[in-house]
Amino acid sequence: MPNEAKLQQLALKLFEIDAFKFGDFKMKVGINSPVYFDLRVIVSHPDVMDTLTDLLNEFIADKKLSQAGGHLCGVPYTALPLATLVSIKGNKPMLIRRKEAKKYGTKKLIEGKFNADDTCLIIEDVVTSGSSILETVEDLRSEGLVVTDAIVVVDREQGGAKNTEERGVRMHSLYTLSYLLKVLLEAKRIEESTVKAVAKYIEACQIRSDGSFMHGNGTKVVNELTRVGMTFEARADLAKCPLAKDLFKLIATKKTTLCLAADLTTSEEILNIAEAAGPYICILKTHVDIVSDFSDQFVRSLQSLAKKHNFLLLEDRKFADIGNTVAQQYGGGLYRIADWADLVTVHSLPGQGILKGLKATISDKPATLRGVFLLAEMSTQGALTDEKYATATMKIATEMESDFVAGIVCQGKDVVASPGLLQLTPGVKLEEGVDTMGQLYDSPERVVKDRGADICVVGRGILNSKTPSEMARVYRDRLWEAYLERVSGEKNGSEKN
Repeated sequence: MPNEAKLQQLALKLFEIDAFKFGDFKMKVGINSPVYFDLRVIVSHPDVMDTLTDLLNEFIADKKLSQAGGHLCGVPYTALPLATLVSIKGNKPMLIRRKEAKKYGTKKLIEGKFNADDTCLIIEDVVTSGSSILETVEDLRSEGLVVTDAIVVVDREQGGAKNTEERGVRMHSLYTLSYLLKVLLEAKRIEESTVKAVAKYIEACQIRSDGSFMHGNGTKVVNELTRVGMTFEARADLAKCPLAKDLFKLIATKKTTLCLAADLTTSEEILNIAEAAGPYICILKTHVDIVSDFSDQFVRSLQSLAKKHNFLLLEDRKFADIGNTVAQQYGGGLYRIADWADLVTVHSLPGQGILKGLKATISDKPATLRGVFLLAEMSTQGALTDEKYATATMKIATEMESDFVAGIVCQGKDVVASPGLLQLTPGVKLEEGVDTMGQLYDSPERVVKDRGADICVVGRGILNSKTPSEMARVYRDRLWEAYLERVSGEKNGSEKN
């Protein structure tokens, strides 16, 4: 093996230049990952390229792979610079595989001089499922070349080695993901919680060559391991927002995804419904600007009930102004929302500045956990929140103030990819339909299983019931059963009426 000290030094350098990073990233194989490798950045760092090339050549010599590779071929296109330098420094002839054959001239798929039965060693930067290696192997073999081995810089340890071996290709990795995490942890570049979260995710997401997903214990995952296929317990470790972590755990412990919209106009009515439905909800949603007798005593009583029944308070304020204004609306005025609401809803229309303004309000309260739900879509007919708006909202949520964003208010499961974010969806009712003001309603099963909701908002379905407590229990049970079916992979279809 190459020198251990050099390997560790290069690992730290790769981290410094953002060749790999931690967050929420969409992968080629269709899943989201808490760690992302982008080794393309090394082309801007000649010293890193030089060191990595030397280590790869040492690795090839140590593994005695010279006979396996009369030629070298980098997987297009990110591994081509590396393969070129390894070829030059190792004095090995190189081949180039085109992603599609030329439509003119020789119409070659493989560029370079070779004969049938010549051997070729594959060079790849990062491997998840091994599909890119296998695509390259197939094209090389179709030209009569013999391919038995591949060298990779980083193995994400998600099934790539096993998948390539099943197709007759041994995969040798300079780094494994677990080794890189160990090096970064020892160097105090990352926290142990990050290591555990990534390890747990990778263990739960092994990918087979046919594109299916496997749990670490070998059982097949029926539905793809995306956000909607993961349990709340597993997703809690991937949340960047501390309040979202707590909410994930609250939901899992209390076994409820029900958010009650207490859109009532008097303190007494809201407190009564909170007492009645409290045991069955994870969130109580308010509109305090319609409460005719709002007072500090009302707030204290509401907080007391939230503590008693273990639910969070969400003020559906829908902030939508410049940062300086929303900071005053959030922290001051008659309602002083920041003092008591765990969560608030926010329009993303003003851009990142609105989150900065809200966050600044609580900057002097480090012990107070607060979070926001960004509105990406609305549940009314004719809403102007289109796909472009939803995409822009998600960019703010995942790339900017991600430690403050607990989730997204939206209507479809394709909006929220990140498993660390919660999808909150309004418009849930046992009887589907549209009210006189254009509010759309779907059944609990459809909202959870078809539309991907994590937290479902129910208002009049409970508020107008003669027995609100019993109706809240019915909604809780229906929603939780739908969630269990969703994560177990049971097919949708058996709607309850």
